[in-house]
Amino acid sequence: MQFFKTVLMALALIVSGFSNPVFAGDKDPLFIALSSDATRRVGHVLHFAELQRARGHSLTIWLNESGILLASRKYTEKHADHQKALAELMSKGATVLICHYCMQQFDVAASDLLPGFKIGSPELIGNALFEDDTKTLSW
Repeated sequence: MQFFKTVLMALALIVSGFSNPVFAGDKDPLFIALSSDATRRVGHVLHFAELQRARGHSLTIWLNESGILLASRKYTEKHADHQKALAELMSKGATVLICHYCMQQFDVAASDLLPGFKIGSPELIGNALFEDDTKTLSW
């Protein structure tokens, strides 16, 4: 019995040596899907996004569901701090895409969007999401 345990342990160690560990690259792109306008949740994701951008990761934030309200002039009173943080991220190279379908659902027109926000399309979202080595997070 001890012999079989030893053989199994040795086999497990050998096989584990064949696997490739997965690590995030130093500069892998980051794609964040943000589907909320809840104050603490948004504050958390924007803080995290800035930390990762500062570490050299290119950053795309996709606002969908109620997250699109962060990009609208109609909600500046409620989201002024978050809109300022998003504008700062965009000024440092981040891309912020807005879900077109969600705009219709939440009655947000293109003319309501603040400067710098881009209405998403399958091409824009797909290019960012499927860029080689992209890591994704959903908030």
